Parts: sequence; C-alpha cells; structure tokens
Amino acid sequence: MDTMRERFASVVSRLLDDDPRLAVVLAEIGKDGFTDAARTHPDRVINVGIREQLLIGVGGGLALTGMRPILHTFASFLIERPFEQVKLDFGHQGAGGVLVSAAGSYDWPAGGYTHMAPGDVALLDTLDGWTVHVPGHPDEAETLLRDAAAAGDDSVYVRLSAHSSSAPRNIVPGRFLTVREGRRGVVIAVGPMLDGVLTAVEGLDVTVLYATTVRPFDERAVRATAGAAVGGVDVVLVEPYLAGTSTAAVNDALADRPHRVLGLGIPRRELRRYGTIDEHLAGQGLDPVALRKRISAFLR
Repeated sequence: MDTMRERFASVVSRLLDDDPRLAVVLAEIGKDGFTDAARTHPDRVINVGIREQLLIGVGGGLALTGMRPILHTFASFLIERPFEQVKLDFGHQGAGGVLVSAAGSYDWPAGGYTHMAPGDVALLDTLDGWTVHVPGHPDEAETLLRDAAAAGDDSVYVRLSAHSSSAPRNIVPGRFLTVREGRRGVVIAVGPMLDGVLTAVEGLDVTVLYATTVRPFDERAVRATAGAAVGGVDVVLVEPYLAGTSTAAVNDALADRPHRVLGLGIPRRELRRYGTIDEHLAGQGLDPVALRKRISAFLR
C-alpha cells in the first residue's frame, strides 16, 4: 500500500493535468514526488527551497491572481514556523488555498521535536474559516485532497500522516461516519486513531463516530448520536494532535444538553526520546491498552 504522501503526489500530479488553475508550491520537502509534473508543468510546480515563509507568501500571491495553490511541507514548517504569513497572506487578504502537511505529531520521531507539530490544528483554530481534513488512510486522503482542490477559493488544511488505518472507510467530506452504535457513551475517533479506538472499545456498549473532517465540526452528527442517550451523555474525543483541541466544539454542539467530555490526544508534556510511532502512541497514552483504561474509567 502506498503512503498518504505518495498518494498526495500522484493524485495532485494528475489534477495538474486536468485543472489549469492549480499550482503546487514546495519548500524542498516532497519535491521528488513531483519530478514528472515539474517537467510537464514547469510554470505550475514551484520549489522555493528551504524558505517556509516564502512558501506561504508565494501561495498567497498565486491565490490573489486567481490560481488555486496547493502548498506542501512538514506540519511544523507549514503551520507553526510561518504562522504569521498564514494569518496575513491568506486570512487577512481573503485568499484561499490548500495546505497539505506531513509528519504531524509524532510521524518521524527520529527527526526530533523540530519535526513534530501537535499544536497545528489548535493554532489554525485561532483563524477564521479554515476547513481541516485529517484522513486515516491513503484512499481517504485522495478523497479529501480532490475535494480540497475543487473547493472554490476556500482555505483548506489537509493533515497527512504516516500513521494509517488498516482499511479505508466510505467517508464523506465534512461529515462524521457512524462506525458502530451503543448506549453508554460516544467515542469520536479522528483520522488515524480509528483502528486503535475500535480495538480499545471492543465489548463496550458505546457509539463510535469517525471524523476525517474536524473543521467545520459535524455538530449535527454529535447531536443526533447524543439524542439516543437517556439523560446526560458522555463523549470521549480521541485526536492525533494536542489533547482537547476539539472539546470546545463538542461542548458547543451539546450546549443545551447535560454532558461530559474527555479530550484525549497528545499532551503538552514532551517525550524527549526518538523511538517509533507505536512507542510514541504508548508513551502518550494513546495505544489501545491505555485507551481502554482511560475510556472505561471515564464512562458512567
């Protein structure tokens, strides 16, 4: 199976052939995936080198000319390092584009903390109007990338990951998918957390919602699921980035109903060792064994 990043390069290369409005802007990272596309479309595959602020500035400039820019590098270099440019060159200018990240929260532990960005989605939450997709499988990444490329002039963030589910789900951009139903609570699994969540809640009487679009938050799905519960409802949110990033969204969705929310994700405490993705999941309390304990302890 190809990775999400490999699927990104192949899908977007084909989209460049079909849509003359699209342009790809790179900051050295990922350039090898676009070698053929750069030969075919030298004016629409732009590598600015290791200049992440310029990456955003060039993308914003292309958007202002009517192009649909697709920008790519590691999340820490795409959102955190050039955040002022994201805020001004896209948000303040009213420009739209597609930001596609890799490496996420713990995808490449050997790269160290400089290549980890668990706060990226929370940081984008300080800006207005961004759509945020978090696929859990390369097939889902393709669906969401195609949707983002065709999304008019909207601003879209697609968070790719090396952490992947074993099989794709039949997702619809912008909607949560009900994977299983229960009565004791609701567990919302975001993107690549789904497999671990399903293992963790095996035998528990809970509903599992699968979220691959987290902004805008699918309040209707949460309310519909909570409506089946008697009395108050318990909601557990399992996100592959900063813990609690979407707890406010759950609270807003259920503001008129008694409820409790547990936000699980990457804590602010740093793991100062390299290791592997699985070791980071265990260290952050996000492996199936730890999730089982934490979810079971929280449910009424």
